[in-house]
Amino acid sequence: MSLEQNRARIVATIWQAIAQSGVDLSAVPREEQDRLVATIADNLLSTVNQMLDEVAPQVSAEVSGEERVLWEGRPFLSITERYVVTTERVRIYRGLIGRTVDDIELVRLQDIDFTQNAGERILGIGDIHLRGADPSTPEVTLRNVHQPEEVRELIRRAWLDARKRYGVSFREQM
Repeated sequence: MSLEQNRARIVATIWQAIAQSGVDLSAVPREEQDRLVATIADNLLSTVNQMLDEVAPQVSAEVSGEERVLWEGRPFLSITERYVVTTERVRIYRGLIGRTVDDIELVRLQDIDFTQNAGERILGIGDIHLRGADPSTPEVTLRNVHQPEEVRELIRRAWLDARKRYGVSFREQM
């Protein structure tokens, strides 16, 4: 279920709880009621996400040599997926009991973008899209990442550093 669907479900539940409580909100203008319910929903989502941080299984990023971890995170409201960005790769861990690990080597990346809709902007999350030359996974999306602009920039800098370290140059096709 998407973030917007979850948010809409929570908003509906809050309205239902208000109706069941018998509290009379007729003196409060409708737009203020809507703003109150939206604020409660957003804060509830953030609180649930913080609670998931406490119970989400930690992954131990295996790095060797001079490779080091630059950033670790997980999608908003998810305990089955984690992301680790190192100086060499982006690693995606999927699964709660079983585990799948996908590696995207930074030197093979060709483009990094991010998208963010209005609801995601309010919550400070967004999707980071990685496109590369890897035949098994040419496109990967890091979903619902907290502070996506900062993480995208961190990946971009690591990507440029990795290309410089390995002597890979940019070449545009026309």
